Parts: sequence; structure tokens; C-alpha cells
Amino acid sequence: MNGTMKEKMKTIRLLTAALFLAAGFSTVYAQTQPTYLSLNEALEKALKQNKQIQITSQDEKIAHSEFGKSNAIFLPQVNVSYSAMVTNDPLNVFGFRLKQQSVTAEDFNPALLNSPGAFENFNTNIEVQMPLINLDLIYKRKAAAAQMESARYGTLRMKEYIVFEVKKAYLQLQLAYREKKVVEEALATSKEVFASVERFYAQGLIRKSDVLNAKVHVSGLETNLEKAGSGISNASDYLSLLMGRPVGTIYRLDESTSILTDKNNSVSPLRADFQALEKAAKSVGMMKKSYGFSLVPRLNAFGSYQWNDKKFASFGSDSYMLGVSLSWTIFNGNQSKYGTRSAKLQEMKLQEQLADQKMKAELEYTKTSRDLDDIAFELQKQNDMVEQAAEALRIVKDRFSQGLEKTTDVLVAQTQLSAQQLNYARDLYKQNLTAAYMEFITSNGTNNQ
Repeated sequence: MNGTMKEKMKTIRLLTAALFLAAGFSTVYAQTQPTYLSLNEALEKALKQNKQIQITSQDEKIAHSEFGKSNAIFLPQVNVSYSAMVTNDPLNVFGFRLKQQSVTAEDFNPALLNSPGAFENFNTNIEVQMPLINLDLIYKRKAAAAQMESARYGTLRMKEYIVFEVKKAYLQLQLAYREKKVVEEALATSKEVFASVERFYAQGLIRKSDVLNAKVHVSGLETNLEKAGSGISNASDYLSLLMGRPVGTIYRLDESTSILTDKNNSVSPLRADFQALEKAAKSVGMMKKSYGFSLVPRLNAFGSYQWNDKKFASFGSDSYMLGVSLSWTIFNGNQSKYGTRSAKLQEMKLQEQLADQKMKAELEYTKTSRDLDDIAFELQKQNDMVEQAAEALRIVKDRFSQGLEKTTDVLVAQTQLSAQQLNYARDLYKQNLTAAYMEFITSNGTNNQ
């Protein structure tokens, strides 16, 4: 074999290896009947059933419950108790007699007062406490409300992220189908060449090595085709995972689906993740004020109504008490001081995170805009290269059929065309994926609510 032939065989091996890597999925799945799935259907199912969204929604529900607990600053607390007591303590016995409204003149006998003997009392008590003015609790409620809003925006951003992931998975499946189609076309061409090579060999026009080279090329593409099928299965499984469905279903899709985006959009200050950080900072700010107002006087009302009787389950004597309490915590061991300082530092931290996230978002937007321009130019050039490679293959095949080209020339031309077609498919995938990412980073915080 001369040097030129060795170089051509080396080229074939390199391009064939590129085809293997492009198809590069290793797990083999049983062939099943594909199920049609549109992009809109995939998005709808993912928003309803995705596990990550459901987990984030639980955080939102927890925050809502925490806010519900703060209703206690406006609502009364009611306690009911029933007590059965027996005592011979002189003071308590006389007190119980008064509560039972059963004191007589004989009860003032000094001997009976000092040694009353055992006495029973059954008490039913209803206590009510009503908060009136508690400024620290009011600001805690405002903090809980802001935290609830932060959790809501967190859920919204998670939905936007899952939408992007579904589009990405759908595009990966689309790419897998295109790769399989390229390999199928390459295999069909290779089989035609192999048939011609066998015929020429039978006529004594070529050597045995040409037949073997063509056979190896066909075998390699057949292996590639199996791997391309596994790539479709893997991409389908990822889509199933995002939609919260069991894996194992093979999806069929619309290969013409593309993602369009408006490059004139910009990073919105209302983006959900920005809003989540802003609300979290606001929540911490409210907690800072709450710590400050914990040293302010509190005003609360209270009342009780009770029945006392010397018999079980009897309500012979009743009484009530109403009042208002003004309390003032002068010093609480510096809890308010350091609580305020800690909340202030947390607020500053969240504000710095928000500023940093906005700067990164602007950087991502600028880079993605450039990427869209670069990919559009690259896609145009790659389309020209596919057309040129296809024309080159046509010419080589015509000359091969006339005995003017070697087998390796046809295999090189066919492999080169397949490589260019795969590059074009990958560039198209990158363009759509970049457009989907542009949608994600320019979201205005109102999608999927």
C-alpha cells in the first residue's frame, strides 16, 4: 500500500471516529414504538408534574403557613381548664369558700379558721388574652409576608428554569434524531459503494483490500447507527424525568421545531430570581425593625370567667375578671442589640448578592447575544460546506462508477459529507439552545405564574 493510500485510510479512520463521537451514546435500549410529543405538551406536563417544581412549591407552602402563624397578633388566645383540688390549708380553704360563695358566720370561728379540715373545690376556668399593641410582632408579620413573596418568586424562577431544561432536552432529542438520520444516509451510501466494490472485485478490477475497507466502513456505520438509537432513548428518558414520568418511553417529535428569541430584549429588573432576593432582603429588614421594637411597651387585654363548686361537674358559683396590661422590657440581655446587628448584616449580604447576580446576568446577556451572532454566521458557512461536500461526493461517485476513482476516495468523500452534516446539526442545536437560554436570562418575572 503506497503513502497516498495510507493517508486516505487514516483520513477515513479519523472521520469515522468523529461520527462515533457525534453519535456517542453507549447504553442500548429495546426498540419500542415512539410516542409523539410536541414541545408545548412537554412544557405543560413538566410544569404540572416536575419533581423539582413540586419540591420548591412545598417551600412556598411552608412560607405561607409561617405567615399564617402571624395572625396570632390580631386574634385572641382562649384557654379552658377544669381543676379538682382538696386542701386543709387555712388560707386556701377560706378562699375556696369565698369562691363558692358559701361563707357563713360560723366560718369566722377562730378554731375553724385555724384548723378547717379537708375541703374540696372543683374549678372551671375560661381565660382570654387579646393582643392590642405589639409593634415587634407586627414587624415579624411583615417579615413573614416578605418571606412568603420571596418563596413565591423562587417557585416562579424554578418553573422558568424547568422550561429551559425541557426545551434543552427537546432540542437534544431533535439532535439525536438528526444524527441518526445522517448515519442512516451514510450507511445507505456505504452499502451502495460496498455492492459496487464487490461487483468490481468479481470482475477482477480491484483488489481484495478495497473490499475489506468498504466492509469495515459499513460495519462501523452499523455500530454507529445502534449508538444513535441509544442516544434517542437517553434523550427521551431525560424528557420523561423532567415531566415527572417513568423512563422507558421513546418520543417522536417535530424535527422542524425551533426556538425564536428577540435579541432586543434586555435583562429585566423584575426577573423572578432578582425579586426573590429583594423580598428576602426586605424580610430581613423587617426582622431588624422587629428586634428594635422589642424594647417598646406592649399593650394587651385579658379576662377570665370561672365557676367554683364543692361538687364534681357542678357550676354553682361564677365570677369574672377583666383587665389591660401594659408591659415594658427594659433589658433583655442584649438580645435586641445583637439581633438587630445580625439582621442588618444579613440584609447587607442579600443586597450584595442581588447586585452581584444582576452584574452576572448582564454579562451572560452580552455573551449570549454575541454567541447568537457567531452561531448564525457559523451556521451559514456550515450549510455551504454541506452543499460542497455533497457535490464532491456526487462527483466522486460518478467517477468511481466509471472506474476513475478508488474505493477509498468514495469512502473519504462520503465520510466527509456525514461529518459536515453532523456539524450542521450541532450548530443548529447550538443556535436553538442559545435562543432558549436568551429567553431564560431575559425573563421579566411574569411567565408561568
